[in-house]
Amino acid sequence: MGKLDGRVVIISGAARGQGEQEARLFAAEGANVLLGDVLDEQGAAVAREIGPDVARYIRLDVGREEDWAAAVQAASDAFGKVDGLVNNAGIVRFNALASTPLEEFEQVVRVNQTGCFLGMRAAAPELAAAGGGTIVNVSSYAALSGMAYLTSYAATKAAIVGMTRVASMELAGKGIRVNAICPGAIDTPMTHPEEGADTGADAGALAEFYAQLIPMGRIGRADEVARLALFLSSEDSSYITGQPFVIDGGWLSGVSY
Repeated sequence: MGKLDGRVVIISGAARGQGEQEARLFAAEGANVLLGDVLDEQGAAVAREIGPDVARYIRLDVGREEDWAAAVQAASDAFGKVDGLVNNAGIVRFNALASTPLEEFEQVVRVNQTGCFLGMRAAAPELAAAGGGTIVNVSSYAALSGMAYLTSYAATKAAIVGMTRVASMELAGKGIRVNAICPGAIDTPMTHPEEGADTGADAGALAEFYAQLIPMGRIGRADEVARLALFLSSEDSSYITGQPFVIDGGWLSGVSY
C-alpha cells in the first residue's frame, strides 16, 4: 500500500523541478494528481508519463483566481474530490534592493505570495468537504535567514511561512493540516538559467557559491524535497501543523558567508 492511497492532490508548478518530482512520487504512493503549470507542453508530457488514470494536467497561472477555481473543479471532476494541495509554484529574481524595479518586485509577489494565498483559499473548502486534508506550501531558507540580492524572493517566502501558520490555526478544526517546506539550494531549473529559468543569475557561479556555503558540500535534489512533501501530506505527519521544515544540507546551522 502507498502512503497516499485514495488521496487527490493538486500540485502547482508541476511541469518540472520539485513539482514534477512531487507529482511522480505522490502518484507512485497511490495518489491521483492534478498537475498545474504555465509550461503546457512540459506539464502535459509529465502527466502522460505518469499515466492518464492517475494524473491530469491543467494550465494554472497561480496569480489568477479563475485558474485556481478551474483547477479545483478539474481535480474534483476527474477524481471525485480534493484532499491535498502542494503550493509549489515559484520564481526568483536576483537584484540589489536599490536597483529592483517595482514591476519585478510585484511579479515575484504575484507568483510566490499571491499564488500561495489563492491556492489555499480555493482548495480549503474542497478539503473540508472531503473530511480534511493537507496543504504543503513551499517556502525557502530565505524566509528564515537574510541573503543579499533576494529582497523580493525573501519577502514572499517569509510571507508564505506567516500565511502557513495562520491557515493552520484557522483550518485545524476542519481537519486540514498546513505546513511549509523551506528548501535551501536545490538542483532544479531555477538554479540553471541556461535551461530556461530567467533568474538573472549565472548558474555556474551559483553552484560554486552554494558549494562553499553548505556543510554537506552539495546542493539538494528535487526528489529529496519531494519526500519531505510526501511526509507532510501523509498520515506519517498526522499531529504536525503550522510548521516550517528546513531542508538545506545544514546551510542554516550557523555557516556564515
